[in-house]
Amino acid sequence: ASDQALARQIYCDEIDLLVDLSGHMADHRLAVFARKPAPVQLSWLGYPNTTGLQEMDWRITDAVADPSPESDRYYSEKLLRLPGGFLCYAGNPSIAANAVAPRQRKGYFTFGSFNNLVKVQAPVIALWARILRALPQSKLLLKSLQLRGELAKQHCIEAFAEQGISPERLLLYGMLPDPEAHLKLYDEVDLALDPFPYNGTTTTCEAAWMGVPTLTLRGRTHACRVGASINTRLGLHHLITDDVEAYFQHAVACANDPDCLTELRGQLRATLQNSSLGDAPRFATEFEAACEQAWQAWAAQRLEAESLGSE
Repeated sequence: ASDQALARQIYCDEIDLLVDLSGHMADHRLAVFARKPAPVQLSWLGYPNTTGLQEMDWRITDAVADPSPESDRYYSEKLLRLPGGFLCYAGNPSIAANAVAPRQRKGYFTFGSFNNLVKVQAPVIALWARILRALPQSKLLLKSLQLRGELAKQHCIEAFAEQGISPERLLLYGMLPDPEAHLKLYDEVDLALDPFPYNGTTTTCEAAWMGVPTLTLRGRTHACRVGASINTRLGLHHLITDDVEAYFQHAVACANDPDCLTELRGQLRATLQNSSLGDAPRFATEFEAACEQAWQAWAAQRLEAESLGSE
């Protein structure tokens, strides 16, 4: 349906609260929201920034991803912060995680990132290469849709070569045959590295599900604070860093400490399941409360307007 037709249908169906999950990503329907077919409109999850639409009333987030009050100035929407985090994740319990760290099996430490390669820009490559140079026996495993192509692989190899990293230290994967193979590849990773200033989200949750924690760099904006939000829910505060130097030092320290991640690997899935990140009923209750708050705010505003109009 056209944006106009869809907006008309939403209005005729008397939808009270409309939620956007796409923001400004491809194939979005923000033109529908711009027509304000519902009295209360919210943005959540799919896009790590403001929509910029005056007609979008609220954005659902949390106090780690968007701390108050400093983050409010970045949004045209008012922020609704869920107490237990703006994300909820449930992994596939039929896919077992390997509690034995790959460095115990292989004799060397493997860093990894399964993020979109677009997030792995020059500053990220420079830092990751610095980590690898400090740990001559370590390797970096990258998995990305783009790496299915030879041109992207060669570009990646050349970018790291310029930083002094030889090709044999890079383990590059493109698409794998099924979701199980994708998740089982985490069995080859000791520690996941979060890109910046655009952190991972699903990749960080999947890594934790498979027993692999993620080292993240906390920045100023939502896109660079999602990793901190997830790690906070998991109790992994020590894997949240605030500058490049701390990120580097912690990555090297973990690789040099044989016991650093051993116990965590076997416990992380249970930790996730028992955290607010894995608590679906908690999340549903908090999400419903946020929606109710948004609705009550609209209702109070409408009542005030009607009261003023009758004077």
